[in-house]
Amino acid sequence: MARERQAAGRAGHHDPHTLRKHPWLAANEVLAFLLELAAIGCLAWWGFTVVDGVLVPVLLGLGVPTAAVTLWGLFAAPRARFRPPLAGVLVVKSLVLGGGAAALYAVGHPVAAVVFAVVLALNTGCAEFYRRRPPA
Repeated sequence: MARERQAAGRAGHHDPHTLRKHPWLAANEVLAFLLELAAIGCLAWWGFTVVDGVLVPVLLGLGVPTAAVTLWGLFAAPRARFRPPLAGVLVVKSLVLGGGAAALYAVGHPVAAVVFAVVLALNTGCAEFYRRRPPA
């Protein structure tokens, strides 16, 4: 049993009992999900407003978030189809979440973009640390 938990910890999965013991870890996971949704929304907002017209904004406003969600689902989601090492997961998270912050900056909200980026970095750092830490 202990070996299974250690293997799960090394594989990037957390013990569900840990979340019950530490409610702030569960709150961080909820925050991570909300930040992911916000990043996708920012990418859509940027896509719909980056250029004038109808066709290109619709393509960007739908295509960029769709590409981000696909990338996330393949490589960064808790049940991702492919599970790269931590560095690969962080690259995908940087592209999607950092892209959301950059999109927020691009639509004219630089202060909000910086705050969003800082919260994203702190949340992702905490989440990955506790997800990959071997269980006690």
